Amino acid sequence: MGIFSRLRTLIAANVNHLINKAEKPEKMLNQLIIDMNEQLIESKKAVAQAIADEKRLEREMNVQLNQSAEWERKAVLAVEKGEDDLAKEALLRKQENDNAALEYRKQWEAQHEAVSKLKVSLKELTVKIDKAQRQKNLLIARAKRAEAQQKIQDTISSVSGNRSAFDAFDRMAQKVDQMEAQADASKELEDFTSDNDLDKRFAALESSDSTADNLLADLKAKMQALPGKSS
Repeated sequence: MGIFSRLRTLIAANVNHLINKAEKPEKMLNQLIIDMNEQLIESKKAVAQAIADEKRLEREMNVQLNQSAEWERKAVLAVEKGEDDLAKEALLRKQENDNAALEYRKQWEAQHEAVSKLKVSLKELTVKIDKAQRQKNLLIARAKRAEAQQKIQDTISSVSGNRSAFDAFDRMAQKVDQMEAQADASKELEDFTSDNDLDKRFAALESSDSTADNLLADLKAKMQALPGKSS
């Protein structure tokens, strides 16, 4: 189980290192996936070695059991031939093989239990890494969206904080309003002046016409008053 403890420690160290360096989320996540896959490969190699050790112990146990059976066969043969001393020697050898087989069995059983746990842990690790790989793109998309929102907010805050530009804009708008008002006033004054000039012209005309009429009437009256003139 120490394999996966070391793996967790290494991954945690890599995570802290990347976070402390304030890497961009996309780069950090990609690197974490790379680290996870590399450690998964190393873990698979370690589990494979543990399985190989288990099989080796099992083979050694079977070798001892086979040798024990062979010495037992030889002991039976020696008894059948009346060679009791030889049979005793064979039985002692059989006992040595039985003891060795028993020790190998204990080691094999312990190794088998450890390998079973390692397989479960390796499967869990594989599932977690697969899940992390699926979530990576989603996390990157979320990080990019958050970064874009932050840039927008920073821009809005920057524009909102620049009061001098807005004040200048307002002053310019007021100046344009004043210019328009002055133009309207000038036009109105010009129209008023033009109307007065026209009235004066017509008044003068009417005045000149009345004077001529009066003069003409006076002339005709004088002519009528002369001797020899009749109406």
